[in-house]
Amino acid sequence: MKLNYKKDLSPKYLLIALSVICIALTIVSAFFPDVLKPVREVTGGIITPLQEGVNDIGTWVEEKVAVFGDVKELKAENTELRGQVTDLQNELGKNEAELAELQSLRDLYSLDELYPDYEKTAARVFSVNSSGWFNEFYINKGLNDQVYEGCNVICDDGLLGIVVESYDDYAKVRAIIDDRANVTGEIGTAGNLCNIEGSIQTMEAGYLLATDIDKNAIISEGDKIITSSVSDRYLYGLTIGYVISVEQDSNNLTQTAHILPTVNFTDIKDVLVILDRKQEVNY
Repeated sequence: MKLNYKKDLSPKYLLIALSVICIALTIVSAFFPDVLKPVREVTGGIITPLQEGVNDIGTWVEEKVAVFGDVKELKAENTELRGQVTDLQNELGKNEAELAELQSLRDLYSLDELYPDYEKTAARVFSVNSSGWFNEFYINKGLNDQVYEGCNVICDDGLLGIVVESYDDYAKVRAIIDDRANVTGEIGTAGNLCNIEGSIQTMEAGYLLATDIDKNAIISEGDKIITSSVSDRYLYGLTIGYVISVEQDSNNLTQTAHILPTVNFTDIKDVLVILDRKQEVNY
């Protein structure tokens, strides 16, 4: 008959048997220590290395847990620092934008002081064509701000152009570099008359042409060109640019000068519109 140990061997009896063995080993160890010495040596040789291994594993696990904790903490700190860097970058960008706005306002104020005799209003460019030049663009002021056709527009230190169309809350400006533009100017202290021709082509080379200058007029490099009092569209005294070179024409009757405009026609954001106008004309 085969015994079923799982059913026939009671845990109670197993516990009693183990207890008796333990008591017996304790008595033998107390009264006959030399008897168990070989057993202790064998078990010590087995258990001690196992214990040391377990201790090493425990130490390794503890170190890895500590490292994991440090990495987790470092990741949290890194995330926090990234957030702080982003906030600082946003704040820096905001400050730079505010400084740029402040500088723009200062520039407009300085420009306003250059022409104190004229009433003006500030405007911002919001649309420009795709030519790469600000030869024709739109500003955010119009009829509601008394900006009408014929109003002169200035920027940097001088003349930018003229309003050619005006609507309730915006207007279209044509710059003096546009191919359709034409400005009557005066050169130098003698006030020699000339005609400033708009041309994107010559602006590509960095200048505008001042034509029809009297052959006897004494023109020098660095002479200032302003709008003439005889102009029917542009107010008097607005700076156009400076002479960079001059040459006699082939007809021997006139001279032509190369003019460096005072306005940077590749980057315009804020302008002043002069509300005073000369007579209205068709553009």
